[in-house]
Amino acid sequence: MAMATMPAMSVEELLALPEDGLRHELLDGEHVVSPTPRLAHQRAVRELYRVLEPLVRNRDDVELFCVPGDLRLNARTVVEPDLFLLPSLPGPRVQDWAAAPIPLLVVEVLSPSTAARDRGQKRRLYLDAGVEEYWIVDLDARVIERWRGGESRPEILEVALQFALDVGVTGSINLAEFFGEVLR
Repeated sequence: MAMATMPAMSVEELLALPEDGLRHELLDGEHVVSPTPRLAHQRAVRELYRVLEPLVRNRDDVELFCVPGDLRLNARTVVEPDLFLLPSLPGPRVQDWAAAPIPLLVVEVLSPSTAARDRGQKRRLYLDAGVEEYWIVDLDARVIERWRGGESRPEILEVALQFALDVGVTGSINLAEFFGEVLR
């Protein structure tokens, strides 16, 4: 017996949903709802923001976010990454998520309910949209998977994450210290 398929949802329909405290995303027309993240998940996002924010604090060409934001990757995809770095566009700052550019960096912290989607469908959507780097933080394995556009396999990082984005944002994260702080 074939499974019934739900009709594709539009971006407008997604954005018209009432606020319910859950994460609603549209992945190539498919409406996906994720539960509230675990505490360790939120600690990981907070710790990554704490490490990355000083690297971009006084720059006008990028902005770092760790809040839900309805980022449009294409006409059928709206995502809410855990953490993301946006390039600034010429002129006044963008005031609407619909006008936000494609992120340079996207970070997703795995949760039991989102791991397969983060590693599969969302990874493809991010990289196909032109995201320069996509980091998947696996708290259980204590690794970060780094995906870059054009690569068919991730780099699995256990000791340190050294990065150099095209816009000149560079740094290094000691992963033992990072996971030690998040999971202590």
